[in-house]
Amino acid sequence: MKNFKFKKEFGQNFIFDGNLLSAIVSDSEITEEDEVLEIGAGAGTLTQKLCEKAKKVVSYEIDKNLTEHLRELEGKNNNLKVIIADALKTPIQEIESNFSGNYKIVANLPYYITSPMIFKFLEQTKRVLSLTVMVQKEVAERFGAKENTKDYGVSTIMINYQADVKYLRTVGRKMFTPPPNVDSALIKITPNEKKEKAKDEEFFVKLVKASFSMRRKTLQNNLLSISIPKEKTIDALKILSRPETTRAEELSISEFISLSNLLN
Repeated sequence: MKNFKFKKEFGQNFIFDGNLLSAIVSDSEITEEDEVLEIGAGAGTLTQKLCEKAKKVVSYEIDKNLTEHLRELEGKNNNLKVIIADALKTPIQEIESNFSGNYKIVANLPYYITSPMIFKFLEQTKRVLSLTVMVQKEVAERFGAKENTKDYGVSTIMINYQADVKYLRTVGRKMFTPPPNVDSALIKITPNEKKEKAKDEEFFVKLVKASFSMRRKTLQNNLLSISIPKEKTIDALKILSRPETTRAEELSISEFISLSNLLN
């Protein structure tokens, strides 16, 4: 790692604090029976901690300049497989070919790929047991937001529609090298198949996105963009005991599911 130059395009912010690394592994509830996917090996500090706990660790890293350092780490841990590639662009089937069954994800994610990476694994596979990920603090707050708050929006609904989200800890910017401009948070996302689902999930996603397209507008006005007449929206809102002036941020996820079923 000597003379290593951090790259802004990869959003590199490494963790070297031993106590924090141990806390991340502890929060992820990794056991010696678990196979783990790490996204963004970086300096390999979290990788090493995972190797000490898990049955197997498969770690993806996009920066080819870290190859030599990570190959050395691989040589020291017979339960580690390092793959120098972009996990976001790698097909899910290719990633999962490295695992014998279900697996857990632990990652200090670069901010710019946070949402795409999380939703890739929530939407494209049923084999992920949990995702314990470091994200920008405001993203964590958005994922856990409640109705009638400024943080409540499309990403709140879409992640909680599929999974349970737990805010584990706040991590200050000074815990990273180099320090980012914002604080971070560690969250745990657990896919939940028992959650209520819309009859037509494709329409549900379309409806939610349209509902929040202009936050200050009412639902009846926003839904005109997907060709739903105002009268139809108003009738559906009446069934939900909601006034015709209702805005998107006022509806719970369950109400959005009901609205989707009524309008489709």
